Amino acid sequence: MRLPRIFIDGEAGTTGLQIRSRLEHRNDIELLSIDPARRKDPQARRELLNAADVAILCLHDDLAREAVGLIENLSTRILDASSAHRVAPDWTYGFPELTAGQAEAVRVATRVSNPGCYATGAIALLRPLTEAGLLPSDFPVSVQGFSGYSGGGRALVDAHEVPGTPEHPMGGHFKSYGLTLNHKHVPEMQRYGGLSTPPIFAPNVGDWRQGMIVQIPLHLRQLGATAHELHAALERHYSGQAVVRVQPMEGAPTILDPQALQDTNLLDLFVYANDHEQALLVASLDNLGKGASGAAVQNLELMLGLPSA
Repeated sequence: MRLPRIFIDGEAGTTGLQIRSRLEHRNDIELLSIDPARRKDPQARRELLNAADVAILCLHDDLAREAVGLIENLSTRILDASSAHRVAPDWTYGFPELTAGQAEAVRVATRVSNPGCYATGAIALLRPLTEAGLLPSDFPVSVQGFSGYSGGGRALVDAHEVPGTPEHPMGGHFKSYGLTLNHKHVPEMQRYGGLSTPPIFAPNVGDWRQGMIVQIPLHLRQLGATAHELHAALERHYSGQAVVRVQPMEGAPTILDPQALQDTNLLDLFVYANDHEQALLVASLDNLGKGASGAAVQNLELMLGLPSA
């Protein structure tokens, strides 16, 4: 029986390289690669996209849309790691733990959009609370994210790691960006977080390679719920899940390292609270793991019925 064929379109980028490294030692798939001599040949790319059982797109949004247009084989399924189709009609959102039935939806889908890294952390915290009715859909939500520089893609990685590469234009070891309040992850945070209005999102990048923390502060009196009720809702929602882990409130670490889950596909959720009826929801993940490449492999395994590696 023929092995399923996988083509990573854009395998030289940060996400593509990580996906390939997670797949290349498997014996239950066949990885297709473009001939280096034909790397700039559009026809060669078209041929591989249509030869694949699953095409994984690790491209800028415009190129991802172009790649979808090149696929004429109705049997080729698409897993898009760009942000081009995350809130598009007829695409399945590739967060299997999102809600009941989501893993099955990914399994049978022909078009799957891989979530954004920051959005993964925010939605993981928000969706159980909106579903449980503890967080009204119109509640004013603010999200802060702190990511390693690999979240900025190949150019920012090279700026930090390749000698002779010009410094990133912003310079420095810690940068706040997205200050126009219009980050590309906001639409998926709103839709899949169950919000009727966009959250305020403030992203930041630091001088470490990979690893991410996402925080959502809440005034409990304004919300009308207790921290223990929020924590219980998260525990119920993710009960039995292997990848998403809700950590106990008692004894939770008072310092979190954004690199703690580096090179894993895990997502840890925390609820912190004080005596002033304030709570802080926190998600910890690897922005290249559950935030990108690890999530893509998890979705691929679902789509093809493969065991988790």
